[in-house]
Amino acid sequence: MNYILMAIPGFLILILLELGWARYKQLDVYRLNDSTNSLALGMISRITRILYAAIPFSFYIYAHEHFALYHWENTLWTWVFAFIVYDLGYYWNHRLGHTMNIGWASHVIHHSSEEYNLTTALRQTSIPNIVGWVFYMPLAFLGIDPVIFASVAALNLLYQFWVHTQTIKRMPNWYEAIFVTPSNHRVHHAKNKIYVDRNYGGVFIVWDRIFNTFQPELNNEPVVFGISTQLKSWNPIWGNLHFITQLMKDAWNTNNYSDKFTLWFRRTGYRPHDVEQRFPITKSNEQIEKYDSNLSKTEQWYVFTQLAINFLWVFGFLNLAANLPIQTHFIFGGVLLFSLYSLGLVQERKPWRLYCEIIKFSLVAIAMTTQLQIPTWVEFINLTAGIASCFTLYTTMRLSAHSTSQAETN
Repeated sequence: MNYILMAIPGFLILILLELGWARYKQLDVYRLNDSTNSLALGMISRITRILYAAIPFSFYIYAHEHFALYHWENTLWTWVFAFIVYDLGYYWNHRLGHTMNIGWASHVIHHSSEEYNLTTALRQTSIPNIVGWVFYMPLAFLGIDPVIFASVAALNLLYQFWVHTQTIKRMPNWYEAIFVTPSNHRVHHAKNKIYVDRNYGGVFIVWDRIFNTFQPELNNEPVVFGISTQLKSWNPIWGNLHFITQLMKDAWNTNNYSDKFTLWFRRTGYRPHDVEQRFPITKSNEQIEKYDSNLSKTEQWYVFTQLAINFLWVFGFLNLAANLPIQTHFIFGGVLLFSLYSLGLVQERKPWRLYCEIIKFSLVAIAMTTQLQIPTWVEFINLTAGIASCFTLYTTMRLSAHSTSQAETN
């Protein structure tokens, strides 16, 4: 049972409720560009996970079948035990993701948003964590059935969704002492020095208390969200690749051959001394101007509409994925990835965004025609919508260029 897929409509309802409540309370916690980027990254994550998630899971199944020390019966206590031990593994996996360069390369995108709301919870990576899966292998050796393991992993992730909010200040003290809450998870997403690398728990905050990584949210230290090296992009592909690209550049540019191989496994932020001197990077743990792009009302509606269309495409693809051949996975995955990349270009108002949108709708039409047996009327609606969308974007670009030209003339 795919709990995450089943929960997606609920996620959207809760996001809309939070947005409405934030507007009612006049809380400035949502921006269209930032939330769109978070949702786009989440969609790409679900697409790519289909293609590679089976690899570490296969190791788990193999270890369970050949090396399990004990086989548990499918009882409530088995699920409780598996849930607690899984969360302990998550704590160490998450901690490694923050304290080792190669782990941060996979996890950084989740922290790159400069806002904190329920869409941030869906801002997930598409870069595989090549080392973190080992923390879950003890469950295989202990004999936890792969189905139970996959289920508690999904339930753990589902729990983490609701804590990504600023609309809930504090939970009761007893709850704050045991479980991860919005307050202590806001600390985890902060870039303030006092908050950095704290509160790694997924469901239980007690691991942080036990291993001395707990930090409460302080009234006199407002949380500053984001990462110390501002992303400055709505491009979801670059968002996923920017840190690992920096590691590759550092490994190439350093003259220290030891660093070329070891910097990947050094503490997060480590850079070879010679590279740091020649190619310094500006970092900030303070509040700075948030990255944004000023879109007109028409452009905002265009972005929102295309996001909704992309969501429907992705949701439909995920529901059909189990019955589709592998080549269709790659074809649709590639088309949807390009579609969300193109949407990022629209958000950044790149000069070539219209051409990419035309290519996007063309690729969607080709993929749907060749890979799925869809009715002609559905294809006609899709084509009409694509033409109308491109015309809307073209008109908006012309009006924007005309307004800029008039402003420069005046």
